[in-house]
Amino acid sequence: MKEIKHALILDNQLIADNIYKMTLEADGIAREAKAGQFVNLYCKGEAKLLPRPISICEIDKDRGRITLVYGVVGQGTKEFSTLKAGEKIEVLGPLGNGFKIDESKAKNIIVGGGIGTPPLVELVKQLKGEKEVYLGFRSQSILLEAFKVYGANVHVATEDGSEGFKGNVLELLKKNNAKGEIIYSCGPKPMLKAIAAWAKENEIAMQVSLEERMACGIGACVGCVCKIKEKDELDWQHKKVCKDGPVFWSDEVVWDD
Repeated sequence: MKEIKHALILDNQLIADNIYKMTLEADGIAREAKAGQFVNLYCKGEAKLLPRPISICEIDKDRGRITLVYGVVGQGTKEFSTLKAGEKIEVLGPLGNGFKIDESKAKNIIVGGGIGTPPLVELVKQLKGEKEVYLGFRSQSILLEAFKVYGANVHVATEDGSEGFKGNVLELLKKNNAKGEIIYSCGPKPMLKAIAAWAKENEIAMQVSLEERMACGIGACVGCVCKIKEKDELDWQHKKVCKDGPVFWSDEVVWDD
């Protein structure tokens, strides 16, 4: 059973509008963590009892550090944004099941949308072969250079056309006639659903990291269930995104629920 521990904040900086990057000294978590997993961060205020699940952006096992990138969307994440280097924060992790990296694939397509982009950085760092990264944002992009550092070709789509291709990330995939042996993705469910349909049409295996609202983050409250159909089975069952996921194969997910 994992325990909540105090982690030292090494850095916590604003990197885009309402988007922060926090680096924690968390040796135990860094040692165990895999690409696509997340941690629970805990607020100090008694009125904010539920933890906030935050995806792990990067893992530094040698120095015992993890990097988190999060958006300020409520009181909890607003509190996190005020924390300074040298302070400590309660953290639990690593949690969930991450990406299943297939090293036999020579051509990888990685697709991220908005704040679903951060967990793909560690994934790209670990992937072998060609890495074509497609990222979609409403306007302002994040983490482009991080992907390039790890040898990825980065393609950007913005809905307002302020950067890269004007449109959504699926339109960009189609425009570029993207080719690959496997797709790894994270982002809002409508985006994942659309790209899963495109992947099926093109006979490309795809893993999706689902973004569901979580309460406990450890599978106790069943607040983040999704419908999953095992391969070759007709019926589906409820599975917990926080414990059984957040990563699933796209053809397992029952999208029309």
